[in-house]
Amino acid sequence: QVQLVESGGGFVQSGGSLNLTCAVSGRAFSTAGMGWYRQAPGNQRELVAEISSGGTANVADFVKGRFTISRDNAKRTVDLQMHSLKPEDTAVYYCKGVYRTLTGSRAYWGQGTQVTVSL
Repeated sequence: QVQLVESGGGFVQSGGSLNLTCAVSGRAFSTAGMGWYRQAPGNQRELVAEISSGGTANVADFVKGRFTISRDNAKRTVDLQMHSLKPEDTAVYYCKGVYRTLTGSRAYWGQGTQVTVSL
């Protein structure tokens, strides 16, 4: 069973920084594609950044230049470094892991961590 636990959320002023960490237990982490998503009240969940099992990273245009995703396979963690935060970055941030199965793939989600950015 795969479990994902996010941490590092909190309250920060506009322009500040936060680092989110997703700790993963269970199946072989190094083979999973990982991602960070966010969901603000009234909005759909959206992809913020993703990183492949091989380490190829992509970030959404709306956070490009401000957010960075990285993974540490030895520690089984995925980090989202967030800088120059804006009030519109306020959301619950979720970690997602996608693992290959014999018939396709399976996704696992964490419980989310709240990020609140004030003016």
